[in-house]
Amino acid sequence: MSFHVTIEERLGQARADLRMGVPVVLRDGADGAVILAAETLVAERLTAIIDLGEVDLAITRRRAETLRARVYDGDIARIALPADCRLAWVHATADPAADLQVPLKGPYLSRREGSTDLHRAALRLAKQAHLLPAALVVRVADPVAVATEAGLHLLDIAALATEPSPLAQVAAARVPLAVSERARVHVFRPSDGGEEHYAVEVGTPDRAAPVLARLHSSCFTGDLIGSLKCDCGAQLDAALAQIGAEGAGVLLYLNQEGRGIGLANKMRAYALQDQGFDTVEANHRLGFEDDERDFRLGAQILRALGFSAVRLMTNNPGKIAMMEASGVSVAERVPLQVGHTAHNARYLATKAAKSGHLL
Repeated sequence: MSFHVTIEERLGQARADLRMGVPVVLRDGADGAVILAAETLVAERLTAIIDLGEVDLAITRRRAETLRARVYDGDIARIALPADCRLAWVHATADPAADLQVPLKGPYLSRREGSTDLHRAALRLAKQAHLLPAALVVRVADPVAVATEAGLHLLDIAALATEPSPLAQVAAARVPLAVSERARVHVFRPSDGGEEHYAVEVGTPDRAAPVLARLHSSCFTGDLIGSLKCDCGAQLDAALAQIGAEGAGVLLYLNQEGRGIGLANKMRAYALQDQGFDTVEANHRLGFEDDERDFRLGAQILRALGFSAVRLMTNNPGKIAMMEASGVSVAERVPLQVGHTAHNARYLATKAAKSGHLL
């Protein structure tokens, strides 16, 4: 008996392997490469991947600019490993936490020739695994043979397409809330094994009319422990209160912590903010874009629940644009300006000045 493993299932396996520090074999047609996440790299596997051939350290353009490394490949850079490469050099290049302690890591030699598709896929996979976007990449002539011999997962880079994984509703139940006893929680699971996302439906919204809705990204610090560094917890409470007051609406709770970079990287960004960088600068030093979230997931859930138009509770024009582009009409933007504190004043000012939030 044999069981067929789908491309999306292989994607979930590959993400898990990178988080554990296990190599993954990527394939792009006849081309292939063995990759390792820089963050979870150990000395033994560094030696093993160097033994395979010429190794590149792939990093994003954002990280390369911080390191003053030349960028020849648009959104990424391929850094040649030095002849005497040590584990500490890889970690220091990937992680900005070491930028002050190890200021002189270069000069870096950036490669210029050759295809970059496998490198770009390696970085995308590291981001999806919520690791620092830095990966060791070594090309191999026969990726299938290498994966089979070493017992490694083989992943076609087509699995890393830019479209979000399809979501399926797996559970729903009535959950009385403080704002309304007439509420149901719907749980949606992506087919690629990623994080589940939730919809809180209050009352019985009319599917034929624009529904009052909030797309809320998970925020452990703001939603759960009362952090004053952001306005997330206050926005969550205010959105639920307004939906409850109107008697009908939907709050989508998307598991995209830290603007999509994960809680560990969010804490790294906070540490950089303590050094004087603003929230956007901190993300860039880590190698991420300003915002790595994908609000198309919210549009998927809304459509699955039968909604085609919303009155969107947001200060973020980017959410409106992505909803419209995903086939969900935004009939009205409902401002949600709450949660201002002395601790988050600079954070909110940066969101307005650099990310276009309407604050």
